[in-house]
Formats: sequence, C-alpha cells, structure tokens
Amino acid sequence: MPSRHCEQLENRGRPRPFQALFPRRRAPYKIDAMPKATPLLKDTPLLSVTGFESRYHKVATRHVFATRMLRAVGLWLALTAFGLVIGIAGYAYFEGMSLTDSFLNAAMILSGMGPAAELKTQAGKVFAGCYAIFSGLIIVIATGFVLAPIFHRVLHKFHVETSKQD
Repeated sequence: MPSRHCEQLENRGRPRPFQALFPRRRAPYKIDAMPKATPLLKDTPLLSVTGFESRYHKVATRHVFATRMLRAVGLWLALTAFGLVIGIAGYAYFEGMSLTDSFLNAAMILSGMGPAAELKTQAGKVFAGCYAIFSGLIIVIATGFVLAPIFHRVLHKFHVETSKQD
C-alpha cells in the first residue's frame, strides 16, 4: 500500500480534488470481512436509494423479489393510468370527443399504435403530437421500472456466483 507521500508524488504534489470531502476508501481483500445482509434486507445501512441490495449482500429472497416486482408493476399501472387520464382529458377538450372516443385515441397512442380517429382542429393536432412524445417517454420509463428488478436479480446472482468461485 503506497504511502501518502507516494500518492502526492504521483499527483505532482497536488492533492486530489475534494479529498477532504471524499476520502479514498480501500476495499477489504477478504469476502468474509464484508457486511452480511439480514434475511429480508431490512435495517441494513448499505441499502441504496433504489432499495436493491449491495453487491456484498446475499441475493434477495423470492419474497423480497416478488414484493419488488409488485411495486414495479404498481408503478407501471400508475404511470399508465396517469397517461390515459391526460390523453382522455386532452382529446375531450381539444377535439370535443366523447369520453369513449377520447379513451380509444389515448389508449391507441399510449400503446404506440397511433390515433384511431381523424383529428379536425389545429389545437387537437398539436395536442396529439405532444401527447405522442409524452407517451413514448411513459413507455420507456414504465418498462425501466418493470425490468430493473429482473436485471438486478440476474446480474446480482452472476456476481455472487463469481465471488464464490474466487
């Protein structure tokens, strides 16, 4: 382990920026020295903002994974309902459509299929364009919410298996 003097020589005598705020941490060399997770990953200070376990923790139980998936599907449903409400209100206001026709157009655009009815007003066309862009973002964000727990679990399992082999 190099001394502080060697580090300063490598940096040509300049201290690293933000060194006082973010001191350099060295990872322990033994896996046994890593903190252990509780079975339900509660009361663990190493949980991140996302709620996923750290790479030093064990893979989450099926119950925890199912809870994460339910939360992700709930977020997906909430985003979809929010997007539908905006679309229904917009089509009803700008195009004067009935609630059924507004729902049909909003659902078709939100699912990526395109509008079902011809738009008559300029304001309706502008709204449809903005709503299509908004719907594309909603689809991408909602897909990320649903796929994040799955990808995390798969990658975490690979990482745990590789550390056990080392």
